Amino acid sequence: MKRVGRGRRYDCVLGVSGGRDSSFTLWYCVVKLGLRPLAVHFNDGFGNPIAGENMTKACRILGVEMRTITSDWRESKDLKIAFLKASVPDMEEGTDVGIATALYGVAAKEGIQRIIIGQSFRTEGIAPLSWNYLDGKYLKAVHKQFGTVPLRPWKPADPGFHLDLKEMFYYAFIRRIKTVTLLYHVDYVRADVDQLLQKELDWVNPGAHYFDDLYQSVIYYLNRTKFNIDRRLFNYSALIRSGQMPRTEGLEKVRHVNSIEDEKVISLCIKRLGLTREEFEHIVATPPTTFRSYPNNYALIRRLRWPIKLLSQFRLIPESAHDKYFNCGT
Repeated sequence: MKRVGRGRRYDCVLGVSGGRDSSFTLWYCVVKLGLRPLAVHFNDGFGNPIAGENMTKACRILGVEMRTITSDWRESKDLKIAFLKASVPDMEEGTDVGIATALYGVAAKEGIQRIIIGQSFRTEGIAPLSWNYLDGKYLKAVHKQFGTVPLRPWKPADPGFHLDLKEMFYYAFIRRIKTVTLLYHVDYVRADVDQLLQKELDWVNPGAHYFDDLYQSVIYYLNRTKFNIDRRLFNYSALIRSGQMPRTEGLEKVRHVNSIEDEKVISLCIKRLGLTREEFEHIVATPPTTFRSYPNNYALIRRLRWPIKLLSQFRLIPESAHDKYFNCGT
């Protein structure tokens, strides 16, 4: 990264959210590796203020520039409502795609060839496909059926919510942008990281894993009540596999409703979507489905198993991509 960044203002683009993983990744890149990252945050209107303050403090203390990419609120809100109407568990599809395109867009605009993300298989694992499926064609299919606000056209430096196979080809092969999942290569222990971040960056826990995004309250609530899904299962399984949580503790925790399901926050999110509680309940009362009910690239992705494995190994796509699509269940 230092070699390809030589002569440039930044070595890499680094995604930040104010949560534990991205905050530690930022600290590690600057303090341990001596990199010059450009911190990029995607704002879709549902950020946790505590996480926002964490980002500001961390970048100020570490002397890192932070750039916030704010989505078109009309598009972002419309996509969230569209996925509620689609009756699928992957209700954060728009946010997930928006985060990825924000990173690629800034990298393309600044001529940066490395992106660093803070995902950790040791502490959060990977969700099964039927719980969380990421696919640009799938997003467009749901938007076409349930959306009302047209998505703005794709531009290399302003991709919006467009990240299908052709856009990935452009960023990986034309712009030669690689993605590094740094925490795959670091001995990452959550309890130790909390202490380090509090000491080094005055970091404050947002309240729960993933709670840097307030909309996760809605997602966890509907996953539990409508789809019989508890996303903590793959998080805790990762911690158990890496020796950071006893299995008995994980089993005890999932017996209780996750604290992230805060009724006040759920009501706030529904209001922010411009819906009444009655309208919201009417929308989510439809029978549950999965991504398989809508046009997507999954059949093509399955045929590209070995190319995807190679692309993951060479970091032309995130290292977790092969595991996500082929090793985490359907």
